[in-house]
Amino acid sequence: MHSKKMVFIHLFNDRSGSPKVLSQVIKTAVNNNIATEVITSGHGDGFLSDVADVQSRLFYKRSENKLLTLGYYLISQGLLFIQCLKYKKQNVVFYVNTMMPFGAALAGKLLKIPVYYHVHETSIKPNVLKRFLRFVIEKTSTKVVFVSNYLMQAENFAKLSQVVIHNALDTAVEQPYRIKEEAGFTSLMICSLKAYKGVMEFLALARRSEGDKHLNFTLVLNASQSEVDSYFSSIDVPGNVAIYPRQSDMSGFYSRSDLLLNLSQPDGWIETFGLTILEGMSHGLPVIVPPVGGPAELVRSDIEGYLISSYNIEELYRAICRISLDPMKYKRLSGNALSRTRDFSLEVFESKFSTLFNEMQHDT
Repeated sequence: MHSKKMVFIHLFNDRSGSPKVLSQVIKTAVNNNIATEVITSGHGDGFLSDVADVQSRLFYKRSENKLLTLGYYLISQGLLFIQCLKYKKQNVVFYVNTMMPFGAALAGKLLKIPVYYHVHETSIKPNVLKRFLRFVIEKTSTKVVFVSNYLMQAENFAKLSQVVIHNALDTAVEQPYRIKEEAGFTSLMICSLKAYKGVMEFLALARRSEGDKHLNFTLVLNASQSEVDSYFSSIDVPGNVAIYPRQSDMSGFYSRSDLLLNLSQPDGWIETFGLTILEGMSHGLPVIVPPVGGPAELVRSDIEGYLISSYNIEELYRAICRISLDPMKYKRLSGNALSRTRDFSLEVFESKFSTLFNEMQHDT
């Protein structure tokens, strides 16, 4: 029997978490000798450029205007639906990344093509859109892959076959223990330039720490330099904070830092997994994360770091002081963070996906 080709669909090809994870899924399919095609936006420097055998483009535009963005999105899905009809007599499987590309799922249903969904997110606005997307998944999907147990519980599709496959690190785990070269203690945060990611809380924490000369703060934002400049133009940034725009390689930032923060607001944005948390841990960084969602599956309190709400600036400050001034505690947290990442290795991820692909090939 000839193996089914896999057609992967993702809206926006950028350097964020969900296309990164999809690129790892595609590489695993390639390693399993499965023919692959990816349909995504034409942005050139995203994680999905050049990973599959065939690269197809879909129309996708965004705008500052929310209504216009929604309009563009609906048009893109109509065009995607039409684009997917060309697979009519072909032996393929549709693999839809995130809840958003519903056009492909509807085409799959019409053509009786198996549709697999890889769900990364739970926060989709407006709520009516979220309900519609869930309805499409319920009606079209063969199986749903979730990135965390938290997300599977939050989004549970009771009538469908579902599985949790945690995201994985794509890099080998670093040397066991980090030797600090310079005095000072740097807390790093990497996030999108969105208020709900805790950008203002990060500045408040830095401001609270200004009396402690050894504490420094580095913020790396998934945004261009001009977006960063305009966002902070009227904001008073404390002197102990360095802010950087989007980076193509983060490894230098991880190795120059001592602690990784995730300050997503627990009521505004619940992290469903937190790949940057895992990346930081693989460089031996202890982490402070919100006490809800996916990060709470990665981090155990006082083992790999701490679970503290971003609204609790005083508790965050005390935790940073404690870690930065106690070398023995730091060494223990750092070692634990590193060993924890072995549970999320690429080998574990690839073997779970190989099993899924094998099952998919026998799915009629």
